[in-house]
Amino acid sequence: MAKFELIMPKMGESITEATILKWLKKVGDTVKLDEVVLEIATDKVDSEVPSPVAGVITALLFNEGDVVAVGKVVAEMDTEASGAAVAVPVAPKTEVAKVATTTAEVKTTPAVSNVGGDRFYSPLVLNIARQEGVSMVELEQIAGTGAGGRVTKKDILQYVENRSAAPTPKAETLVTPTQETKAEEVKVAPAKSYSGNVEIVEMDRMRKLIAQNMVNSKHTSAHVTSFVEADVTNIVLWRNKMKKKFAELYGENLTFTPIFIEAICKALRDYPVVNSSIDGNNIIYRKDYNIGMAAALANGNLIVPVIKNADQLNLVGLAKKVNDLANRARQGKLKADEIEGGTYTVSNVGTFGNLMGTPVILQPQVAILATGAIKKKPVVIETEAGDTIGIRHMMFLSHSYDHRIIDGSVGGAFVRKVADYLEQFDTSREI
Repeated sequence: MAKFELIMPKMGESITEATILKWLKKVGDTVKLDEVVLEIATDKVDSEVPSPVAGVITALLFNEGDVVAVGKVVAEMDTEASGAAVAVPVAPKTEVAKVATTTAEVKTTPAVSNVGGDRFYSPLVLNIARQEGVSMVELEQIAGTGAGGRVTKKDILQYVENRSAAPTPKAETLVTPTQETKAEEVKVAPAKSYSGNVEIVEMDRMRKLIAQNMVNSKHTSAHVTSFVEADVTNIVLWRNKMKKKFAELYGENLTFTPIFIEAICKALRDYPVVNSSIDGNNIIYRKDYNIGMAAALANGNLIVPVIKNADQLNLVGLAKKVNDLANRARQGKLKADEIEGGTYTVSNVGTFGNLMGTPVILQPQVAILATGAIKKKPVVIETEAGDTIGIRHMMFLSHSYDHRIIDGSVGGAFVRKVADYLEQFDTSREI
């Protein structure tokens, strides 16, 4: 028998563990080359794990719902088997969760991955600690009864019950989980009764993550929003003239998004603090321009793929990247490292027919731009011969920024600069 070990793959620089959502194969099943064996989830994205070899499953080492560290063996295969079933029992449920560093989308202050170098906390324990306001300092003092002194669910619940006066922890000391707690392990509150004709639907995994990220952002950043109305008539006319030629040359649709991103990158150079983040009392100026583009999924959830080094791409390159990421986002085929590392984000609320919006900052970024629907309006046009009224294509830009480091003068000037670059678009430009 030729034994092959299928391991939990690495899905991004900040990803250290993943949850097994579903086994698509069972012990004794034949697996073809590149056939998907299991579905996994990180705090960023769901993924499928294909087999790099053909063979027969001889052992599944973890159960659905288990959190597994990257690099751990999750299944064993016989690559020489003829396809006969092998009666090997599924390994007992094993807790291997090690706390990963909190990702950029969740919180500006990294979560502690281990204390003293060798004490690990399960996502369940961290989730209870966060909900009960238990600081990391307090968590370190709890005597664990688990293996190797690990703090168990029973330990932390007993601590919460017995502590007489819970101090209000500072935001930076709160423990933040990297995975959602498995449903069967959550302490279920008594069911509430609702009057009237209602339907109760539990949030899916992604919606829970989005909800937590949005609350974290509001708790972290002092949000302020500035608005500017931009005349994008030149862009509309140029795109209408060029979109057919663009499709013939490059096989791609020419949308407004790459043009917006191009203008944003120019404005970020003018106002570098907008392309930064905060670490305590330090401002981290980001030299890379990694632009996130919020994309709505068919199920109503939101995901933000990132265009790395967007300032180094021309309009054709940006268009290809925008279309590729948007298409794969809708198909659920994004990789984990394609939705991390963003330094600034743009959200096109105009696709929903909205004139403007007040977007929530994606941590640890300090600003986000929303582009509204482009509408024809009568506008006063100033000329040397006097003022006149004309029909123009107008669009609102909404810029939400972190008032901790960006004052209104800079936040407002930045969005005005983006509008200036859009209004100055060269209609004689070639593709």
